[in-house]
Amino acid sequence: MKILLEKDAYLRTTYRLAHEIIEQNPQLDDVILVGIQKKGYPLAKQLQDHIFQFSGSMIPCYSFAIGSFRDDEKRNAHETNEPFDVHNKTVILVDDVLFTGRSVRAAIDGMMSLGRPQAIRLAAMVDRGHRELPIKPDYVGKNIPSSSKQRVLVDPIGMTINLLED
Repeated sequence: MKILLEKDAYLRTTYRLAHEIIEQNPQLDDVILVGIQKKGYPLAKQLQDHIFQFSGSMIPCYSFAIGSFRDDEKRNAHETNEPFDVHNKTVILVDDVLFTGRSVRAAIDGMMSLGRPQAIRLAAMVDRGHRELPIKPDYVGKNIPSSSKQRVLVDPIGMTINLLED
């Protein structure tokens, strides 16, 4: 295992992401954060805290299970989500690692099933490439080129990013 980002650099990266969200969304009253379960939600909570710290605005933050919206072997129709309002909101989907884009596609399908958002944006702590779908993040913590045999693990509790060889 190789450590790519330690705590100080991790925090600087999440602070920058929070600042970018604030700068690009002058009406924070219309913004919600939606963390893709399970790994995107802790990052979304960190961003929520940072945004409050920097702007004084406490924007809503929700966890969203995407299993029932997936089109692959990870499909899980037994997951449920608490309903929340997306109508006329700017939804910022938050995920730890953007890889093929399939999780994000499932999350977008899920958001559309809840209503009609004003906009959907994507924040990812790590973009590692290898996209199978035409999905591009609006907010990126780090671009980390990797082979498809490697795994990138974001640990929001330990505030590190690690690279694993399979």
